[in-house]
Amino acid sequence: MSAQPIAISIIIVTWNGRQFTLECLDSLRFYLDDRKVEIIVVDNASSDGTPELVDQDFPWVRLIRNSSNLGFAKANNIGIVASRGRYVCLVNSDVKVPQDCLRAMEAYMEANPAVGLIGPRMLCPGELIGRSYMRFPTVWRALCNALELHCVFRDSARLSGIMMPDFDNRQTAEVDVLNGWFLMARRRAVEEVGMLDEQFFMYGEDIDWSLRFHKAGWKRVYFAGASAFHYGGASSSVEPARFYIEMKRANLLLYRKHHGVLQSVAYFTITGLHEVLRVAGNSLLKVVSTSGRSEAASKVKRSLACIQWLVCSGWKAKGRMA
Repeated sequence: MSAQPIAISIIIVTWNGRQFTLECLDSLRFYLDDRKVEIIVVDNASSDGTPELVDQDFPWVRLIRNSSNLGFAKANNIGIVASRGRYVCLVNSDVKVPQDCLRAMEAYMEANPAVGLIGPRMLCPGELIGRSYMRFPTVWRALCNALELHCVFRDSARLSGIMMPDFDNRQTAEVDVLNGWFLMARRRAVEEVGMLDEQFFMYGEDIDWSLRFHKAGWKRVYFAGASAFHYGGASSSVEPARFYIEMKRANLLLYRKHHGVLQSVAYFTITGLHEVLRVAGNSLLKVVSTSGRSEAASKVKRSLACIQWLVCSGWKAKGRMA
């Protein structure tokens, strides 16, 4: 008798996030006896006992241990290669998945064969709905963000930048970009588009993937019919300036790959303008605000570190951050 085919492969990349990983895998226990679902954890050489926890407490999970931190994109690719599901689900380790979430997403994909990539609604601490979608990055949209036009003209698709504050997240709709906290991809589409680009060590790989899905003719859909809880910032909260710079580096790599030299230069310049304006604005906030003084000081420090990086090595930077 042949083995039952796998419908969904859940891939979770971990790196020093023991408690988050525990909660994530606990939320997936209802798939323990489901032979149509497989769960693969790819650990990027965690030093906090994460792989030992998975090995001991979740023996039904397939654990792959990398000997070093290979980055988010490469670790997910290792999981994709090892998986067998008709749908590949990339889930951040700081996500908790409700029982009906994946089945609802699978049903939507089955009913809509032109959709290659789907993402659920993001529930955040404080009962907030997070942003899990974006517009494609352009120089104009980067400038709108640098000048804070996306805050002033929130209802304008033209002026609200990449963050889409004008979007109604209560409705299911096709979007440009799905953020990589939780993605379900059709394997047939992945075979056509290719896996995540391993040039992106952390950040940017989701935007690049969405662009490539778009160029190949596959739809990307924000699916309001399923939700999952995302803590967010599990790794970046430890070294905010370092991870902030890594995000900027990834964005510059995106422009070089998809937009050419002139737009890359324009984005690089706008990034510098963005940080100079943030230093000025947050320095003023430090003086006039009491309650937000600490946060403003942290943002000034972050922006100054980014400016230093831009001046010293930003344009030459490629691959992972040093």
